[in-house]
Amino acid sequence: MGSAKKSSAARTARIEEMRRAEQARERRNRILTVAASVVVVAGLVVGGVVLIQSQSDDGGGSAADDAKSAGKFVTDADGVRAWKGTLGREHVTKSVDYPVTPPVGGDHNPVWMNCDGDVYEDEINPTNAVHSLEHGAVWVTYNGDAPKADVEALAAKVKKTPYTLMSPVDGQKDPIVLTAWGHQRTVTGAADPAVDAFLAKFVQGRQTPEPGAACTNGLSK
Repeated sequence: MGSAKKSSAARTARIEEMRRAEQARERRNRILTVAASVVVVAGLVVGGVVLIQSQSDDGGGSAADDAKSAGKFVTDADGVRAWKGTLGREHVTKSVDYPVTPPVGGDHNPVWMNCDGDVYEDEINPTNAVHSLEHGAVWVTYNGDAPKADVEALAAKVKKTPYTLMSPVDGQKDPIVLTAWGHQRTVTGAADPAVDAFLAKFVQGRQTPEPGAACTNGLSK
C-alpha cells in the first residue's frame, strides 16, 4: 500500500515536472516569436525610410539630374567640338536631360546599345547609346534632312566598322552628326573626308572611358 502511494506520488511529480518544462518551452517560443516579429517590423520600417529618402533625393521626377554634365563645346582646329566640362558616368534607369542632342556623354542606362557596326532604322534610347560611347563607340546620327544616298552610304560604312552604331535622331539640328564620348562634329555627307578622320581618331580612341569594353550582348533595338 505504501509502495503504491509512493509510485503515484512519483508519477504525479514527474507529470508536474513535465508540465513545468512544457510551460517553460512555450514561454521561450513566445519570446522568440515576438523577437522575430520585432526584427521584421524594424526591417520594414528601415526599408520604407530608405525608399522615401531615395525618392526624396531624386525629387520623384522621371529624369536624372543633368548637373553632372555641365559644360560647353569648344571647337578644335579640325572642326571637332570637344566638350569642356564634366560628364557623369553613373548608371541610371530613368531618362536623362542631356544638355546637347545627340548627347556626348553623361549618366546612362546600365545596358549599352550593340555597337559592333549596328545600324538601327528607328530612334534608340539615348541613355543606352551613351553607354556605347563610354565603351569607345562612334555614334552616327541623322535627321529627316539627310539625303537618302548619304544615309545608305554611311550605313554601309558603319556595318563594316566595329565599335560604331547608327540611328536617326529627329531632334538634332544638323542633317548628319558624328559623336564620340565628349566629342562631336557635323559632316556634309558620306563622302566628306571628315567621316573617315573622325572614325580613325575616335573609334576606341584616347577619349574612351572604358577601352575594350563590349559592344555586343547589349540591346539590339
